[in-house]
Amino acid sequence: MAETRPGTLRRSPLAHLEERMRRAAVTGTRGVTLTELPFLTMVDLRVDPASEAAGRIETALGAPLPRRCGDTTASGPRTVLWLGPDEWLVLSPSEEGAALRESEAAALRDALGSDPGSVVDVSANRTTLELSGPCARQVLEKGCPLDLHPRAFGPDRAVSTTVGPVAVLLWQVDDAPTYRLLPRSSFADYLARWLIDAMSEFSRPEVP
Repeated sequence: MAETRPGTLRRSPLAHLEERMRRAAVTGTRGVTLTELPFLTMVDLRVDPASEAAGRIETALGAPLPRRCGDTTASGPRTVLWLGPDEWLVLSPSEEGAALRESEAAALRDALGSDPGSVVDVSANRTTLELSGPCARQVLEKGCPLDLHPRAFGPDRAVSTTVGPVAVLLWQVDDAPTYRLLPRSSFADYLARWLIDAMSEFSRPEVP
């Protein structure tokens, strides 16, 4: 009997909506697309930003820890998002399974050492939705209380907010605009369906 590898059994929170999200895509000047970016490595980090441990962690990350609400920093494929005065989320696009995720967390634990703080792999806690296109901001504005106009929110900004009734970490990646929404996995289905419904308007001609 052939051996089944554990990784082949893994199913993302939104795998069942993949085709529906693909069909919801809108092209052209009113374009907007929605996709899931599953299985990103996410490590929750807590440490006193003024401590020596924070300095060691920054060396391990290759990037400074963001110090203000909404700030992000990046080093290679790794991005650090501010969650609070002493808390950050470290994201990297690793999809190689538990061993690689653990090595990411282990390097940060080694940097933390015996100092107060915590390093926790929370990769299974959230999934990531990517909303992109000329009308992506208008879709979000139907249910997000933030001012998303470029004068107030732009690339490399990430904050905790709500979209519809769902709490998310909202990160703007570029000027397209492209947004990444990180909901808890248990709320991802609701959020994806909410976004698909909000996108449907842009598949029809604009009313003069």
